[in-house]
Amino acid sequence: MRQVADLDRIRRFMRAVGREARVETRLYFTGGATAVLLGWRSTTVDVDIRFFPETDQVFRAVPRLKEDLQINVELASPADFIPELPGWRERSLFAAREGRMSFYHYDPYAQALAKIERSHSQDLMDVEALGRGGWIEPETLMRLFAAIESKLYRYPAIDPESFRNAVERVAGSLPQGGAATGTEP
Repeated sequence: MRQVADLDRIRRFMRAVGREARVETRLYFTGGATAVLLGWRSTTVDVDIRFFPETDQVFRAVPRLKEDLQINVELASPADFIPELPGWRERSLFAAREGRMSFYHYDPYAQALAKIERSHSQDLMDVEALGRGGWIEPETLMRLFAAIESKLYRYPAIDPESFRNAVERVAGSLPQGGAATGTEP
């Protein structure tokens, strides 16, 4: 059975997967890995990732690294659950660089909206932490939701009205202020 991923285990994964990249690659963390790396959770069950370009070298390395490090690694991002937000790459937060791989936290707004849509208690606590940390702010969250609202029909499991109500409720509870921005290495 694999272990939960703590900060040390995620960093070891980053070093190991960074050694596998033969071309410039961007790997995006989502969910629990972001929470652990940014410091509001000590562990996560899964390390959710997406990487671009999708190369066979890295794809083939992931199952081996999962076993070597005894962690769960899943290929998942907010775009699997909600429409892709405009400008998500620019809002993604730089985390580190290993070899030819740059690591980012997938756009905090996309993460927040995907978590609001799912609405599990841990997800909502994560959205609250994103707000407290200054990584998201209410007006931008609402603006980005509005930008994808007309595309929700492509996600039949989502009830657009319920989703909008949940986003409005969460946005109303977030602190006001500026959000952090992504930076290049």
